Amino acid sequence: MCCAISELTYNMHMPISTEKQPKKTSSVRHTRAIQRDRIKRPPTMPPDEQIEARLTELVHPATLRQVAYFQQLGLRERVLTLPIMVALVLSMIWRQIPSVGELIRTVHQELVLWAPRLRISQQALSERLRTLPADLFLQVLLAVLPELHQRWQQRQRPVPAEIAWAQAHYTQVAIVDGSTLDALLRKVGLLREEPTPPLAGRMTALLDLCSRLPLQVWYERDEQAHDQRFWPRILPALQPGSLLILDLGYTNFTHYATLTQRQVTFLTRAKTNLVHTVDQVLVRTAAVHDALVWIGRGDTRQRVRLIEVLYQGKWYRYLTNELDVARLPTAYAVALYWQRWRIEDAYAIVKRLLGLAYFYGGAQNAVEMQVWATWLLYAVLVDLTDAVAEALNQPFAALSMEMVYRSLNHFTPVHHRGEATDIIAFLAQDAKLYGIIKRKRKRTRSDPLQTLLHLTNLNDP
Repeated sequence: MCCAISELTYNMHMPISTEKQPKKTSSVRHTRAIQRDRIKRPPTMPPDEQIEARLTELVHPATLRQVAYFQQLGLRERVLTLPIMVALVLSMIWRQIPSVGELIRTVHQELVLWAPRLRISQQALSERLRTLPADLFLQVLLAVLPELHQRWQQRQRPVPAEIAWAQAHYTQVAIVDGSTLDALLRKVGLLREEPTPPLAGRMTALLDLCSRLPLQVWYERDEQAHDQRFWPRILPALQPGSLLILDLGYTNFTHYATLTQRQVTFLTRAKTNLVHTVDQVLVRTAAVHDALVWIGRGDTRQRVRLIEVLYQGKWYRYLTNELDVARLPTAYAVALYWQRWRIEDAYAIVKRLLGLAYFYGGAQNAVEMQVWATWLLYAVLVDLTDAVAEALNQPFAALSMEMVYRSLNHFTPVHHRGEATDIIAFLAQDAKLYGIIKRKRKRTRSDPLQTLLHLTNLNDP
């Protein structure tokens, strides 16, 4: 595997094309259509009793545990208490109720989760959205997540080879990335006088790669906040012995050194203009370069691994502070980084499917409240999809979270006719019919990990 430096001529820098590259089109979906559609769309039918029971079982006890904190803040007990507000906001998002006014009409006629039928005014509910501390919703989310992580640990279903390998070698495998929230509607509240619709802020999520569940989620009101601003929050959330996968936006040699001191392995992309000095070549073939290099200056100077892989005609470059190839083989390093895209999938579910592209209020408190509630419902949907994956003995990645969510409406009439009693069994039985199992592409690609193992001439450990 290793090659003597004297036997090789190693290029310190990959050749960079001087030709002007065409500007990439934005990969972010424009969500104005989602906003218009949400306004005109009628709300979905109430969830089946089993789904309500699942939400109540997970969320309601965590909500009740925050009542003491609610009282410590000196908040008055009103009709719209914390448990009632959590039930209303979760229902509004889960059922995609288009407006606060429509929610008022809904709770007048129906029971909503654990909330009773209510006669409340739109003014009262809007005021509560502006003034009830959004941190209470965050505390509910953080209280529910440990139970969902425990459920995931207890289930048995196939996992991709690189993730199974990472589980066996690291205490935790985390991925982090940020996403800018979409524009607020100008007609909402105080925003009527704004010359242009302001963005709703920026959020950053730290996800467990293996389970897809959030470990932490942070919100910043400043929509221009750079990813670097979140480092002081990311570092304390990482356990020694964990692996952190992150993108170029987090490039910071000082924090890389801190991760090394805290025994956290990082894996990220390397910039094309990275200044480095080669110290030792570990692997060099026509398609794979793996070497120990020095980066940084002064206190930030450290030795890291620079991995370069030629895949489908393009060179990809990565950095990691794991210097031992035996502890993090080249193929697994690259394959694990490619799994970083799972956090983009999470943002797609949160923003497009669960509607975090549309905001019910213009106040920052209402926006933040909706952020935490949406991530809570995302976690519940992950848990539900994972239970279906276990029933099908399929990898989580083989299932569509979107179609699991949409298929819940089919269960309600079947359940009421007495033809189905268990939501998981129902979804698993007709998984192909409802599109829950993703269709295979016509042009099947080879397994990236196996391709990388072949390129690096490594044996699967």
